[in-house]
Amino acid sequence: MTTGWNVSRFDREEDPAPPPGGGPIVVLDNIRSAFNVGSIFRTCDAAGVQHLYLGGICPYPPNPKLVKTSLSAEKFVPWTHSLSTLEIVEQLRGNGISIVSVELTSQSIAYDEAEYEEQTAFVFGHEVAGVAVPILRKSDLVVQIPMMGRKNSLNVGTSVGIVLFEHLRRRRNRS
Repeated sequence: MTTGWNVSRFDREEDPAPPPGGGPIVVLDNIRSAFNVGSIFRTCDAAGVQHLYLGGICPYPPNPKLVKTSLSAEKFVPWTHSLSTLEIVEQLRGNGISIVSVELTSQSIAYDEAEYEEQTAFVFGHEVAGVAVPILRKSDLVVQIPMMGRKNSLNVGTSVGIVLFEHLRRRRNRS
């Protein structure tokens, strides 16, 4: 089932090939909180993300809660919304982008021990349900943030920041 790209910051409906750059790509899978998505826009701007894909039920601009939390970062981070996160992932993979889902599974490895490809899309999932199983199956790698507490979960916006800034640190060290 093809749902198409229904909204984009640049009002385009095209294949989600990343623009030239080198920063990571972020894919959000059904994040329901506009405040979390707004915070993630700010983090993506700070970390030099080349594109933010909002899948499924993710709120998108001009949602007032998102805009309030993003502090205008939605104006600077290229973004696209699609009704199907799986479709986003499949098209990115088709463009040679490595898919790395951030999820706690029996096969996931620590995010700071993983090796990432030059072109990587990091997928972050729903606040309660996590990354959908079909997306995990399409992932080249599944990483987790080690947890020391009892809850075994972090706010998704916090998780995005941890993973992106580890990726940024590695890129800066290579330069």
